[in-house]
Amino acid sequence: MTTTSINTVDAKEEFSELINRVSHNKERIILTRRGKEIAAIIPVEDLLLLQASQDKSDLHDAVEALKEARTVGTITLEKLKEEIG
Repeated sequence: MTTTSINTVDAKEEFSELINRVSHNKERIILTRRGKEIAAIIPVEDLLLLQASQDKSDLHDAVEALKEARTVGTITLEKLKEEIG
């Protein structure tokens, strides 16, 4: 899969072409402004993979938090407010 960098001024002028390159060729486009990478245009398949990965990570974190709650215990909201101040 090809990755290309382009500044935002040029990207604005070539937007339709960039969208076609991403959707048809599965190219990844990195948008830059003043030489810094600021955003990306990626195929939907890439986005779906990222979302699935985040969901899996979130699920893992939730399972670990439940395990900790079972072994360490929990506190009430009022107690937490007291501790935080």
